[in-house]
Amino acid sequence: MESLRIPILKIGDVLIASIQVALHDASAVQFKDDLLQKIYDTKARGLIVDLTAVDVVDSFIGRLISDIASMAGLMGTKVVITGLQPAVAITLVELGLELTGVMTALNLEKGLAMLRRQAEEDADGTG
Repeated sequence: MESLRIPILKIGDVLIASIQVALHDASAVQFKDDLLQKIYDTKARGLIVDLTAVDVVDSFIGRLISDIASMAGLMGTKVVITGLQPAVAITLVELGLELTGVMTALNLEKGLAMLRRQAEEDADGTG
């Protein structure tokens, strides 16, 4: 069985990955690999991971989200996670996962605006 690939869209220097299906371990690892390769290939300065359609995460998926954020940050990409549902936020906290350096926004539109503001601040030297 071939694992389902999560589409990764590029808008300017931002990548957007919206998870619309249940992630199983194999598809989650494939997603991480695809995302990091796309960051490298495109030199993306921002990444939005939209979790609006995700209503449950287990410890493996929670850790993977944390790892993606850390790895993208090491590659110089600012990370915004959008659309966290209450149950997912609770699970991430209960698992003790700290999303250091990760910004969060209520939705994709607010996440894009946040990255734009951050880019402007960086360009002005105030960020």
